[in-house]
Amino acid sequence: MTATSKPNLAGLSLEKLRVLFADMGEKPFRAQQVTKWIHQRGVLDLDAMTDISKPLRDRLKLTTCISLPRIVDEFASADGSRKWIMQVASGSSVEMVFIPEAGRGTLCISSQAGCSLDCSFCATGKQGFNSNLTVAEIIGQLWWANHELGGFGGRLERPVSNVVMMGMGEPLLNFDNVMDAVTIMMEDCAYGLSKRKVTISTSGVVPAIDRLKDFTDASIAVSLHAPNDTLRSQIMPINKKYPIAELLRAVSGYMDSLGDKRVPVIEYTLIAGINDHRQLARDLATLLQDFPCKINLIPFNPFPQSDFRRPSSSAISNFRQILQEAGYIVTVRTTRADDIGAACGQLVGIVEDQTQRSSRHQRRRELVAAHGKEFDSTDNLAVAADSV
Repeated sequence: MTATSKPNLAGLSLEKLRVLFADMGEKPFRAQQVTKWIHQRGVLDLDAMTDISKPLRDRLKLTTCISLPRIVDEFASADGSRKWIMQVASGSSVEMVFIPEAGRGTLCISSQAGCSLDCSFCATGKQGFNSNLTVAEIIGQLWWANHELGGFGGRLERPVSNVVMMGMGEPLLNFDNVMDAVTIMMEDCAYGLSKRKVTISTSGVVPAIDRLKDFTDASIAVSLHAPNDTLRSQIMPINKKYPIAELLRAVSGYMDSLGDKRVPVIEYTLIAGINDHRQLARDLATLLQDFPCKINLIPFNPFPQSDFRRPSSSAISNFRQILQEAGYIVTVRTTRADDIGAACGQLVGIVEDQTQRSSRHQRRRELVAAHGKEFDSTDNLAVAADSV
């Protein structure tokens, strides 16, 4: 058995650890012991796991490994947020961001190196795609955040109280690994996070949403960003495959399976002159009138590969007011960590692009600069809608 083929104990859910130990002829409680050592106490050295017999530790050292991605850089924001860059096995680097707030600490975790989707308002998508992260590379981000923030060692305070799968990548296109990582996050003998405090954000991979109920009861957020298929397809190509009606149907089915009063969060990035017009707010209110949800408005955060602009304060206020008057709970996401390139939509890491998308975007930008605007059709749709 080679080192690379050894099971990585840090990336195995409790159930999979039980299977591993059963195959070794060991009792199932060994799985809980190892999970506690790694994910509650932050211990990666088998020799330090003192309630496991030395013969078993020696056997585990021969047949398994404990491996996590490593931190290669760290940035601190003036607002207290922190960003870490992690190197993963594929050779790429991914980013995770910790955002402290009164009474909670939120960790934004990546699921892929790059992203195979190409949403026009997201810096990650411009980089192309390299690889799915392994379970250990996903849960390793939470492990490292706890390690760096003093969350191990028996402290009563939990520095990371909320996890959002809103970093680099589309979580549901790395379905199996994300499901296992989320399971570990919510496992009582691991990180013990509530199902209400682990959120999977998706741009709308409908078949995967239909499968969710069989694997998790985590919360869900939907990247919508437009109230009609024409506009959404222009800024989110995935809509051409899974249009809005199918997306909302799938999300409703998942929420119905949870058996509690949770509702999904609709994420709507406001882009100046593209999707921030008043009529589009009215259209969004109509679209969601039979779809219980909360709405989170996200002012666009600029990045070098995009010509989009952040909307004005009055445009954000008008959009929110229309939705609130229609009876929706609406929040506006406060921009955090933009001074370290870690605000929503800005995460880039270092991706060895297998798709050549980044070079195609650069060529397209050169053509746009030479021949005119890229989003004339979208601009016309938005302006026309606002005049209604």
